[in-house]
Amino acid sequence: MSKAQISAFNHHKYRPFPPVNLPQRQWPNRQIQQAPRWCSVDLRDGNQALINPLSIAQKLDFFRLLVAIGFKEIEIGFPSASQTDFDFARLLIEQNLIPDDVTVSILTPARPALIERSFAALQGARRALVHLYNSTSKLQRERVFNLDKASITALAVTGAEAIRTCALAQPETVWQFEYSPESFNATELDYALEICQAVCSIWQPSAECPVIINLPATVEMATPNVYADQIEWFSRHIQPREAVILSIHPHNDRGCAVAAAELAMLAGAQRVEGTLLGNGERTGNLDIAVMAMNLYSQGIDPELDFSDMTNIARQVSQFNQISVHPRHPYIGDLVFTAFSGSHQDAIKKCLAASQPEEAWQVAYLPIDPNDVGRNYQEVIRVNSQSGKAGSAYLIEQALGLHLPRWLQVDFSQIVQQESERQGCEISAQALVALFRRRYLEPAAYRLVSFEVASPYQVSAQLHSAAGEVHLTGQGNGVLAAFTNALSHHLGKAIEISDYHEHALAQGSDAQAACYIRLHCAGVTQIGMACHNDIVSASLAAVLNSFN
Repeated sequence: MSKAQISAFNHHKYRPFPPVNLPQRQWPNRQIQQAPRWCSVDLRDGNQALINPLSIAQKLDFFRLLVAIGFKEIEIGFPSASQTDFDFARLLIEQNLIPDDVTVSILTPARPALIERSFAALQGARRALVHLYNSTSKLQRERVFNLDKASITALAVTGAEAIRTCALAQPETVWQFEYSPESFNATELDYALEICQAVCSIWQPSAECPVIINLPATVEMATPNVYADQIEWFSRHIQPREAVILSIHPHNDRGCAVAAAELAMLAGAQRVEGTLLGNGERTGNLDIAVMAMNLYSQGIDPELDFSDMTNIARQVSQFNQISVHPRHPYIGDLVFTAFSGSHQDAIKKCLAASQPEEAWQVAYLPIDPNDVGRNYQEVIRVNSQSGKAGSAYLIEQALGLHLPRWLQVDFSQIVQQESERQGCEISAQALVALFRRRYLEPAAYRLVSFEVASPYQVSAQLHSAAGEVHLTGQGNGVLAAFTNALSHHLGKAIEISDYHEHALAQGSDAQAACYIRLHCAGVTQIGMACHNDIVSASLAAVLNSFN
């Protein structure tokens, strides 16, 4: 590596984020017991991060999707900064499109004129939440705004007073207030507390009418445990605590937004803001779908419905014009898929052993794919890295056949050769076709008819490429008599080494599946057949071994 390359990638320009002095922290010993209050910010925070922002029609469709999933708080826009957002708010209110149990939220900076514009957008709403913010971090204070702490606090207080005045002027609406010290995680904790207390002193919250204090990790800068420490410290010190709903808004710059949110809940956070699929500035916001499904996997009702995850992901991807990564947790096309042979074997065995009344316990599958609208056909897919279990599972799902282990081994070798030849995955349909050709479709001989006479004398009529063949043989059983007759015809000794059979269904008219492995002149041959009559299936399986 050249000196130029070393200087360009220089870790010495960065400093570690300082830890929080929090003696006797409690969050590591806690466990999440219930879902938080969720607030979707897809239509504001997510929208402002899009290359092509949503139209009003798209925002309406997205809003309806969020309502259908079960969101009770939805941030619908930034009406003081966007005419589209203003018009969208008016559309929802004037056309009575907001369900009675849903509260819409809007974001506003701490500027009286913009606050008045925001309240104009919400005129006539039954219930609404006004979200006030201003930046508080040392970096922003000194290098962006060139203001001291007192001046930054004065901005927040002025904004809070303007919101209180505007709300009193529109008493027909049930108002709730939210304040965010933007870049909270980069703000000195004592100052973050000071400015939030100053805002609370204006709004005068109570346990009956609480205020939301939202503590964003506007740019994720530390490990999730540090964010949890910050939240617990704040939760210990904000007063009156019972009058505050502690909210979080994690971003994903370090890829830890979900982890940070979960630890923050342990630390006292009661409300979570985020987006579906994690859309947002830079690396995005907390992914609510992932966090909700994490709760679901622990037996906690997330109070959001992701049972049709595939359709939800498709719609969100279309709205945002951002494709879903195939490995996106719970959502991607491949997240419930096993190509590895050992994984496939474990999944197959666990599924076979599962009982409907017991808790979900399947290796490599943290949740039941069926819960989010996926099917088991998608779980196991086959390529050159797959083993015998995956192919056997797909054949069982498609044809109802329970392949004996020796046939699984034989077929897996055929599948691996075919996958390596094609250089790609083999689809379930192609796999079934390959199995049929190899084991089920007669080639050299086809059984036309047979008769059994005592004691175990078999006469059989076969069809071959060379014409009709008549065989007669005797043995200590029907199958032995038939193989003796076939040995005589071929001039080669045939010895059956393995035999397996099972019914394909219940009832007197159910078909039987018969599997045969035999040795003929030192060569191992495998075949199978299905028939209503087990003897017919056995004789046909012997013939199919010569494909």
